[in-house]
Amino acid sequence: MVLISRRRLIAAAGALLASFRAHAQRPGRPARIGFLVPYARSAAEPMIAGLREGLVELGYREGENLVIEFRSPEGKVDMLPALAKELVALEPDVLVTGGTRAAFALKRATTTIPIVANSVGDAVATGLVASLARPGGNLTGTTFFYSGPIRETAGIDQRGAAAVEPARGASGSD
Repeated sequence: MVLISRRRLIAAAGALLASFRAHAQRPGRPARIGFLVPYARSAAEPMIAGLREGLVELGYREGENLVIEFRSPEGKVDMLPALAKELVALEPDVLVTGGTRAAFALKRATTTIPIVANSVGDAVATGLVASLARPGGNLTGTTFFYSGPIRETAGIDQRGAAAVEPARGASGSD
């Protein structure tokens, strides 16, 4: 499994945000980030805090030139599609997510707003992207996958979903 630091997520989101803000057609409008996770907000707080810290380093401050719209189904993953559509309707500059299910919900909700997905299961095996070399579409981020003995020991099927969930929101199946 590849572990990704919050710094890399922040860098990816910040770079996308900066590039799209440079070409934005809405002068004076604060940068907007839509943030969707499939688990409880409390579990996402470290990721949110890291994102905020990194964006401050890039000159973005909530209440001044940044708005972060956060959505969580509080563990009720069947609500993800509706929450994804709600975020897309707010017309953010970039969408950020953690987990495979939330990434799929956002991908289905928009083909134009850039999506930064953190800690998704095997993005190719699940069909989230066409390939790692040429993912296509509007999604970027980090993925992990297992092979050989690790896959068998962890009880992970061919699509990359874990048979057990060691920590809420931490498995490849969220």
